[in-house]
Amino acid sequence: MNIYIYLKHFPPKGDRPNEGAAKYVHGMASGLVDCGCKVTVLCETEKIVSQPAKVGYMIESFSSPNTNPSFQLSTGLQAYVTRQPDNSLFVLVGMFHRSVYALSRLLRKHSIPYVVAPLDPYHPTIFQKNAYLKYPYWYLLERHLLAQAIAIQLLDSRHQEWLQKLGIKTPTLATPCGFFPEDVPEEASLRLCPHTPITIFFLGRLDTYNKGLDLLLEAFAQVQAEADLRLVIQGPDWGDRATLQAQAEQLGISDNVQFLDPDYAASPSDLIAQYDIICIPSRFEGFSQSALEAMLAARVLVISEIAGIVPHVQASGCGVVVQPEVNALKIGLLEILKHQSEWPEMGLRGRRYVLEQLNWRDIAADALNHYQDLMGEED
Repeated sequence: MNIYIYLKHFPPKGDRPNEGAAKYVHGMASGLVDCGCKVTVLCETEKIVSQPAKVGYMIESFSSPNTNPSFQLSTGLQAYVTRQPDNSLFVLVGMFHRSVYALSRLLRKHSIPYVVAPLDPYHPTIFQKNAYLKYPYWYLLERHLLAQAIAIQLLDSRHQEWLQKLGIKTPTLATPCGFFPEDVPEEASLRLCPHTPITIFFLGRLDTYNKGLDLLLEAFAQVQAEADLRLVIQGPDWGDRATLQAQAEQLGISDNVQFLDPDYAASPSDLIAQYDIICIPSRFEGFSQSALEAMLAARVLVISEIAGIVPHVQASGCGVVVQPEVNALKIGLLEILKHQSEWPEMGLRGRRYVLEQLNWRDIAADALNHYQDLMGEED
């Protein structure tokens, strides 16, 4: 079987991925190669690039005048797709993504099977922002994209519930995110004793609605009245940093809240290891790479129940799961603070769980078994 994974904005030169979707594609492609598959990652950028990644999969980048999502696919990509052999399977990565929809139409035209990997759950909250755009797109395009796929690849089996409520009956498979060996800090290097003052950390893009950062600031303001805490928020600004800083000022907590630019040179687990509690307050979240990296760094978590990593957090006992609401976040933060003496053991349990359960080769092997069943192939 030839497997092609499409992510429009994947780094075409094989650079280390810094963004969640690209990390997922890199990890899945690497794992599938370890399982003996021939894997090609397809993307559309400004230049034509064709080269192998260091871990063995091919990267084919097609020149496109539209670097943003577009219904107009690269002509080079269109020609490439039609030349592929009969035993080809395409995995299309993205949600509410015009380029993904356009590629699905081309594949359908040529009777080539595809799997959709949206990477986010179709939870009701995802429709609330820009509802006037998302609902028409859903009814006119997205639901047809999903209905005509041979499968939908989720990050958490719980996310199937939201598809069923929307009337989507396409088969699903669940493949979580895994870790990269180069991102695993040595256990001996980890400081397991809490800092003074205790610091809460958020690592991710500054997207207020998606990531629930307004909720975090409100909850922190209430918890700070009962404990000596600091809050650090680090990541690329998606246009909301100034608004969040203004909110912190209005809440009277700006002296105890720090905003940092992203540091792409450092390993995320090394960044996270500098802090005590990792908080993921997202209104919707596919998996949460930051939470995975926090577990590798043996840190405790307060995390929104929607995140796909939650079953793994619960299985390992390394954190507190909350609803993405201000009061629930406050209660969750106070709860984790009560167990401060247990943080080292909680953190190490989370780390051991990830190392044993969430390696990319095993994740990809499970996905491959599903692909073979869908394609009617023998192992």
